[in-house]
Amino acid sequence: MYSNHRPPLDLSHLADDLRLTVELRSVAASARRRATRDGDQQIDTAHLLHSLLEIDPTARAACDAGTGRVDRVLGYLVQRSIGYGLRWRGSVEDSGALPVVQPAHATGWSPSAGAALRNAVTLARRRGRPQADGIDLLDALAADPACRAVEVLRAAGLDVSGFRDDGPVAS
Repeated sequence: MYSNHRPPLDLSHLADDLRLTVELRSVAASARRRATRDGDQQIDTAHLLHSLLEIDPTARAACDAGTGRVDRVLGYLVQRSIGYGLRWRGSVEDSGALPVVQPAHATGWSPSAGAALRNAVTLARRRGRPQADGIDLLDALAADPACRAVEVLRAAGLDVSGFRDDGPVAS
């Protein structure tokens, strides 16, 4: 159905990439603004998760699944400057769990965040859709058990294995 000869996702031009839904492009733009505002050198998976949960109601509902814990997740993310963020400052997020295609320094995305975005596109294609959406990104984040987004989700008491229906994706 889809050609295997599609160019790799260009992380520096996500706003123009039609392989992402409008909502997911908004999530990426919001994550970039959040990282800039927070003074972070890279956009990481926690920035992506924060923006995803604020912008995409379907991903938020899937994450919450009636537990009421999504507000706890957002609480952790909002307090990034006094909690997790202090431990993360000055370090590059690269769990090594997902393959990295492009160096992060070229785009401003951490290796794990870049891999999650690329894997969201791969998941959408596997699911027969031309565009990745918030659920694809949530699943791609959950596929990297050592990323910052998963660390926050687990700290809030969420079982991330429930988000994945395709398992880890190799790009």
